[in-house]
Amino acid sequence: MADTSDTSASNAAQTSGTLPQGNSLLAEKLIHSRNYYWFLVVYLVLLSALGSFVNDMYSPALPAMCRFFGCSVPLAQMGLTMGMIGLALGQLVLGPVSDRFGRKPVLIYSVALFIVAAVVSTFSPNIHVFNICRLFQGLGASGGYFLARTIPADVYAGRGLARLMALVGAINGIAPASAPVIGGVTADAFGWKGVFVVLAAFAGIILVLAWIMKESLSVSARTRGSFLQSFTGYRLLLRNKPFIIHTCLKGIALGLLFAYISASPFILQTHYGLSQTGYGLVIGFNALFMAVGSMLALKFKLLKNAAVAGAFIAAAGVCGQAIALYTVHSIWVFELFMLVILFALGLIFTASNTLAMNEGRHHAGEAAALVGISGYIVGAIVSPLVGTGNILHSTAIVFIVLSAVVVIFAIASRLLPPDLNK
Repeated sequence: MADTSDTSASNAAQTSGTLPQGNSLLAEKLIHSRNYYWFLVVYLVLLSALGSFVNDMYSPALPAMCRFFGCSVPLAQMGLTMGMIGLALGQLVLGPVSDRFGRKPVLIYSVALFIVAAVVSTFSPNIHVFNICRLFQGLGASGGYFLARTIPADVYAGRGLARLMALVGAINGIAPASAPVIGGVTADAFGWKGVFVVLAAFAGIILVLAWIMKESLSVSARTRGSFLQSFTGYRLLLRNKPFIIHTCLKGIALGLLFAYISASPFILQTHYGLSQTGYGLVIGFNALFMAVGSMLALKFKLLKNAAVAGAFIAAAGVCGQAIALYTVHSIWVFELFMLVILFALGLIFTASNTLAMNEGRHHAGEAAALVGISGYIVGAIVSPLVGTGNILHSTAIVFIVLSAVVVIFAIASRLLPPDLNK
């Protein structure tokens, strides 16, 4: 008999819509155990945070790494690109693998790879070896990153999925908020190598807790046939117009966030003179506005309207920021417009994440992989571009182009029929 005091978990399940077939075991576990439900929420936050930490935590050390390795800014930023490429490739392969073999084995092996790559990177003799290590860090972190979206879609659909993903997304605002702070303080105290020691330790905690996590994909729900048939879900998803629109919206918006992450160390530290710790505190404060946007997205009756509102708010913020980067040169003005942009991105992320995963939940592993890959493809392209020439001007141009494309896909999403039955 269900525990009637378990209001948090049971209410979420009752309003979730139809549960994906074959996964009733974990659904029952969530409904009957409040403790496990909240453990899962926290664990999903940690998994998603690992993907954020891969770039956010060491970004304060980028200027110092340029000096340590004696390399150019674009070459140092290539470490961000390599990490994003690893995250994209890892999700592309591990998504179908997790649909075939289950979520938990993929999680354990991928996190273990990240730990090894993070430790090895501290012994890099030059920037090129370090960037190769970054590729493997991305591959390792990709497992946890896409599973943070896959596991909720294994269990919930509709508004229930939206609530869980918004909750995880809002709490996970702590990740981009805390990562630069931790990274900046660590880099100031122990140098850039200390950042990767801390990252390895964080991943170690995730690995230990993996033994508590329950498998969310039952054997009956896994893909069958040859190994190559595990990848057929990609073909079906790529033919799904609503899924592609929501995925592209998330990807371009995430690219805008990555452009900001890549440019901000040099704008705030080199141009405006902040220390690594000061930079971390500023970026951490900014990230809280993204968390607020993530939760406020649920206030919209139609979730896709949150994405439209976010897209136009972001566009307004970007226009102001572009003018400021060219003419004003004030850290306070830069901060004001970034808060507007990040709040808007929070709205977009909750809406696009939920709508894409709800549309692709029958192939959750591949769907989560494509949603994640879309952002990292854009991020890998724009990260070096913001460091080309005058970083203030190049950042403004990249921001404008990305925000315009975000508006286009948000409008395309708005023209689709509702897909959450509300």
